[in-house]
This record gives sequence, structure tokens and C-alpha cells, in this order.
Amino acid sequence: MNQSTENKVLTPALIVVMSIATGLAVASNYYAQPLLETIAKAFSLSVSQAGFIVTAAQLGYAAGLMFIVPLGDLFERRRLIVLMTLLSALGMLITAMSSTVIGVIIGTALTGLFSVVAQILLPLAATLAEPAKRGKVVGMIMSGLLLGILLARTAAGLLASLGGWRTVYWVAAGLMVVMALVLWIALPRYKQSNGLNYPQLLISIIVLFSRNTTLRTRAFLGALSFANFSMLWTSMAFLLASPPYNYSEAVIGLFGLVGAAGALAASGAGQLTDKGKSSLVTTLGLVLLFVSWLPIAFGQYSIWALVIGIVLLDLTVQGVHVTNQSMIYRMMPEARSRLTAGYMTSYFIGGALGSLISAVAYQYGQWLGVCIAGAILSLIGIVIWCLTKRKIEQEAVLYMDSAI
Repeated sequence: MNQSTENKVLTPALIVVMSIATGLAVASNYYAQPLLETIAKAFSLSVSQAGFIVTAAQLGYAAGLMFIVPLGDLFERRRLIVLMTLLSALGMLITAMSSTVIGVIIGTALTGLFSVVAQILLPLAATLAEPAKRGKVVGMIMSGLLLGILLARTAAGLLASLGGWRTVYWVAAGLMVVMALVLWIALPRYKQSNGLNYPQLLISIIVLFSRNTTLRTRAFLGALSFANFSMLWTSMAFLLASPPYNYSEAVIGLFGLVGAAGALAASGAGQLTDKGKSSLVTTLGLVLLFVSWLPIAFGQYSIWALVIGIVLLDLTVQGVHVTNQSMIYRMMPEARSRLTAGYMTSYFIGGALGSLISAVAYQYGQWLGVCIAGAILSLIGIVIWCLTKRKIEQEAVLYMDSAI
């Protein structure tokens, strides 16, 4: 493997820049969620038709994970990251200027496709980090990502109240353009050569899954944990809008701030992983994820129980996710973008299935049905981990960290 970089030092300032860039990129997929009713009225759409705007973002993001993220192992990463950031901004500009819903959907899909730049920034940070601090760095970048997901809804609601739904996309596009310039200045040039062409890169993702127990298990645990996250946040608005709460959309949006507390777990989980405690963090995280559904279930009677459950669930989901990524990045430094593509595609599928299960569970079992389904998924994760834990620990010994 040949590689080149003009500067391998990952400074605290650069970590902050990459964290902010990751948060802004992933947030672009969530701005539309609190705006759907307003957009539906603007274009005379039904609720289901407006919902396809969110689906377009999800489909675009899924395609980007599978077909664009692996390019990080093929092209010079700074140039690729800046180009993708600008193209994501272009998608939001198309949405902001659209006079038809087709334009909104095209812009949203384009933004989703290139917002996976966050998943190229993350392995780059892991590559530039010192091996002994890699988990901590991954945790800090993931904090930015989770904050982007959780605060996007709050920010969109506030901006829309000030200047309409298009204002959200004008401001977000401007921020992405500025971020592209900052990244061009701040990021080092980095390129590696692995002798693979693009089709071979895609095929190698499947090969990595077939040969590596750690990747398969970590991807499955990631999918289950994000399914739990999606189950909570998909149906929670229905709970809070109904008696006894009857909260407005603005108040419901503020619950994203409660969930943001979970982002604080990312750095701590990464540091424990750096100290060789990844198995402990994973075990504790999966158990607490299961336990979190108890206060969440009581959330239909007590808002404080719900808040406690939200913080605990988001904290554990983030902790497991950071540990998963920290461990797979230790395996094959030359394949980090492909590992990310495989892992995050699984993670995304888990989130999509979680949303679907949540909607069905709420329809037939109300809030208690959602909580039971979430607890069952959490329990499945615990069982899978118990069955594969020893194999993964043995496999980990075979991989040595390399300072890339």
C-alpha cells in the first residue's frame, strides 16, 4: 500500500473543524422532518406525499453510503471531501429555489447522496489520529455527528419560524459552502493506493464481511442499536402530541436538546476503548440499552421518566456505536473507507427498519407496543454479543494498530 500526506498531525482545532463539518453534513438529512406539514401546505400535498421528501433523503444517503464512501480508499480525500460538501450545498440550493415538489425531491435526494461526506471525514480522522488516541478522536467526531442529527430539527423549526421553510435551506447551504472553504484550508492532503479499481472496491466490501467476524457482529450490533434510536424518535412525537401532554410541534422539537446529552458519551466510550475495555463498554452499553426502555415505557405517565429514558438510550446507542467503529478501524487501515461503507450501510438499514417497526408497533400497541418491540431488539443484541464475544476477542489479537 502506498500513501501520501502533507501533514499527519491531527490538532485539537482540526478535530473541532471535522466534528462541526460532520454535524452539518448529517444534519442536512433531518431539516425537512419538522417542516413537512409546512412544505405539504406550500405544494398542496397529502401527508404521505410530503413524507416522500424524507424518503428521498434516506434513499440518497443509502446510495451514497454504498457507492460513494468507498471512493475514500481510491481518491485524494481532501479534494473528495470538499467536492462532496459543495455538491451537498448545491442540493440544498435546488430545494430552496424549487417551485415544484419534484424540484424539492431532487434537491433533497442530491443532498442526501453527498451528505455521506461525514462518513469519509470519520475514517480520515481515524487515520490521522495516533493509535493510542484513535477511540477518543472517533468519539469526538461522532459527538458532532449525533449533535447534527438531534439539533437539526430544533434549528430547522427556529429558522422556519423566522423566515419560512426555504430560509432553512438557504442558511444551511451557505454554511456548507463556508465549511467547504474551511476544510480546503484545514485538511491535509491524503491519498493511498491499494491497487483496486472501483468495481473491485465494491466487491471487496462483501469479501470483508464474509471473512471478518468482528465486522459482521459490530455491523449487526450497530444496526440493532440505531434501530432502537429510530424507534424512539419515530413515535415519540405521537406520544407527546397526545394526552396527557398535548405539546406543540415547537415544544416537541426541543426534545432534541434532551437527546443531545447522549452525545457526551461518545468521547468517554472512545477513551475506554483506547484502554482496551471495548468488550466492557459493549456489554454495559447493550444491557443499559435494554434497561432504558423501562423508564421510556413509563414516559406515557411521567415526562421525567421519559427524559431519563431518552438520555440513557441515546447515551448507550452512541457508546456502542463509537466502540464499534473504533474496533473496526483497528483491523485494516488501508480499507477504512470500505469498512465504513459496509458498517454504516448496515447501521442505516437498522435505522430504517427501526422506523418501520416503530410505526407498526405504535399503530397496534400504542406507546407500550413500541417499548416492548424496542426491548426485544435490545435483547437480541445482547444474545448476539454473548454468542460472538469470545470469537471477536480472539480475532482482535490478530490485528495490530498502524500509525497511518
